[in-house]
Amino acid sequence: MKFTSYGMPAIFAAIFLTIAGAGFATSQLFSGLTDSVEQSRFGLMQQIVQTALADAGSKALARAEFVADLPQVKTLFAAGDRDGLLAELGGVFANQKARHGIAQGQFHVAPAISFLRLNDPAKFGDDLSKSRPLVVAANRDHLSMKGVAVARSGPAIFSITPVDDAAGNPIGTFEFGLDFAPMMTALKNAYGMDLALFIDEKPLVEFATGVDPERLGDQNRVGRYIRFESTNTDLMAALVTPQDLAVVNEPKTLVRDFNGLAQGIILLPIANASGTIIGVVAAATDFSGSRAQASQALIWQALIGVIAIIALSGFVAVVLRGYLLRPLNLISNRFDALATGGAVAPLDDAEKFPIELAPMVTVLDNLTAHSSAKGAKA
Repeated sequence: MKFTSYGMPAIFAAIFLTIAGAGFATSQLFSGLTDSVEQSRFGLMQQIVQTALADAGSKALARAEFVADLPQVKTLFAAGDRDGLLAELGGVFANQKARHGIAQGQFHVAPAISFLRLNDPAKFGDDLSKSRPLVVAANRDHLSMKGVAVARSGPAIFSITPVDDAAGNPIGTFEFGLDFAPMMTALKNAYGMDLALFIDEKPLVEFATGVDPERLGDQNRVGRYIRFESTNTDLMAALVTPQDLAVVNEPKTLVRDFNGLAQGIILLPIANASGTIIGVVAAATDFSGSRAQASQALIWQALIGVIAIIALSGFVAVVLRGYLLRPLNLISNRFDALATGGAVAPLDDAEKFPIELAPMVTVLDNLTAHSSAKGAKA
């Protein structure tokens, strides 16, 4: 077996496999780090959206409680003076709607009869017991409550508070409903996320009778959901499919391409007061930066691996040929010459040979000297 035919290729193969294996392990590590970074971003997106929903409910509740505590409001509500309440709060509601996205304001009497809608004064007296269990609970338990619901004017984040007369006797409840659109726009401006609100079509058709039917059209239908609000309709229509919304019982993450850019999407279910999921909030942000960095890292790893294989293979070849194979070849040729009785040239650079070859050089020198002495005698 010839070393140059089998040994050197084996060494080169070992170099290739070692570096390739190290490169693969490193790429897996980088891939894991990229996944970890993206999962952290998903977690942050979820926290931002959920915090915004909770804060919206708390702010709406604080405003509702302020209105419910006004002495004039208590007096007018107790007297059943609908026109007086509208005159007292009409301007307040208009300002809250323009400045804070308060889309709905409503007084109820037990169990859940609409007494006055500040956003739609002409519509009152309807029973909300079926569509608004949170109103029923607030009147029954005489407690402040908040949650998402589908009302006549559409889905909103509602905060409901009891209203008492001057003597402390319960009269009914008052609520503010915060529209999703201003909150979603604020999140986009603050964090660069695009958002969409998908609401189950069934409660929308059944309860949101004051909504423009155009909003419930086929152009906004996504499976059994209606895309009710969106900060970027084209983007969210491309990113979120009916299959994605088919089952969303807990937060769900996706990564999709849009116009050549990776987008990270998180789907967050929204439940009403009864715990029934009535919608999904989708938030999307650009993941192309982390994906591009990961791709660049893989390219650099591959390039460095190729350079390392070439450099190490070249180095090994030079070392083996220059420091081992060449000296062995010189020594072997001289042994062949001795065996055939030919002339043996001296090893002028033997001192440069590896020290491990010194015994062979000594044997060659002794045989050469013996052969020369024998020739002289003859």
